[in-house]
Amino acid sequence: MRLWRDPLRWRWILWAMMGVGFLLVNANRLSTAVLAEDLMAAFGTTGAQLGTLHAFFFWVYAAMQIPSGILADRVGPRATAAAGAAVMSVGTIGFAAAETYLVAVLARGLIGLGGSVIFVCILRFCATWFRADEFATMSGLTFTISGLGGVIATTPLAIAVGAVGWRTAIGSLGIVGFVTAVAVFALIRDTPTQAGFESIEGVPEQAPLTNAELRTSLENVIRDPQVWVVALMLFCATGVNLTLFGLWGVPYVVQSYDVTVTTASTITLLGSVGIMTGPPAIGWVSDRLDRRLELLVAGGGCFVACLALVTVVGRPPLPVLGVIFFSTGFLLGAFLLGFTVVKNRHPAGASGISTGTVNAGAFVGAATLPTVMGWALDTYWTGEIVGGVRVYTPFGYRVAFGIATVAGATAFGCALWLYHHERTTPRSADAGNSNTDGLCENDDD
Repeated sequence: MRLWRDPLRWRWILWAMMGVGFLLVNANRLSTAVLAEDLMAAFGTTGAQLGTLHAFFFWVYAAMQIPSGILADRVGPRATAAAGAAVMSVGTIGFAAAETYLVAVLARGLIGLGGSVIFVCILRFCATWFRADEFATMSGLTFTISGLGGVIATTPLAIAVGAVGWRTAIGSLGIVGFVTAVAVFALIRDTPTQAGFESIEGVPEQAPLTNAELRTSLENVIRDPQVWVVALMLFCATGVNLTLFGLWGVPYVVQSYDVTVTTASTITLLGSVGIMTGPPAIGWVSDRLDRRLELLVAGGGCFVACLALVTVVGRPPLPVLGVIFFSTGFLLGAFLLGFTVVKNRHPAGASGISTGTVNAGAFVGAATLPTVMGWALDTYWTGEIVGGVRVYTPFGYRVAFGIATVAGATAFGCALWLYHHERTTPRSADAGNSNTDGLCENDDD
């Protein structure tokens, strides 16, 4: 059967096309790690200012998550994702052309504005093209694409910056983004029937929500305590990973181990490889075993142990650090099961709102932690500057990793709460509190 006549095959092409947009989102948001020294020299920033420049993307991104969910549920993922990719591309080119710190911050915010809708739109697309028992796998595979964007933002970007300069390298991402926006709008369809197929077995058709249904769904999501616990968990876990691999990981390796940016970016690349492999692997296991919270708790404990090792040792052997970075990226997949937990508590037609709400927590964390860790580094800075770049102390980096460890421990605590709540709350009461037709799956029977 021809590819475009089989919805079970065609949906993968459409998903991958939207995934290219998400790849560009992650390449943009993590690029500041490789560009850190270039940006500090170009705009004369302190560590805290660089953290703010990096974080402004995430503040805008986080603020847009609930509106993104509403747009995905009301307007549809196709139009919303295409518009987002176009706006992100304008911001990317603006950032590449910025001559002042303020313009760079504003352009970085525009990148966050456009990129903010794409992940939620992919999850909304998956809710209408894939079965419920495929959702954890698909959300994990989506993060594989995110990890690939992170890989591009490490050694490949460092090589490109060395060859053509950081402005040209970043501007090229904007051009690719415009092409992606056109392709998404031209080819994506929100449901199989809109693409001319019969409904896929086991996947209910989800018409766009009415305004009244949107209000009801939003109220139910906001009143659900598990949504906020998952949001806090992702605030900490995702915030730590995006801070390490998106900003402070490369300067830490360069200054602690006296290596080049290219070598340091190769070490942080291992974190992105972990993100590429961990979420789909853990999601697949979760779907096969029909287990969420046990995997979440086990992965969370190992995640904290990895961060604590760097905090205690300060400067572990470089190969060990590479393993730690890979592991923290891989184990993020356990925390991402929170998306499935929340999605299964609310109707599929409101999946954009529910996943967007918890995703907001992740990116508030990604906006907050870079500046907090930058402040810690500035606090213990001795005044040393080399090539216009601040050189931070080993103790300052240990304090920064200590902050990351506390955040990881908080995420682990949230995982324990979710596990305990699932074990002690009767199913009927829990389903009633969520005001849905009941859980789509039993996460942990």
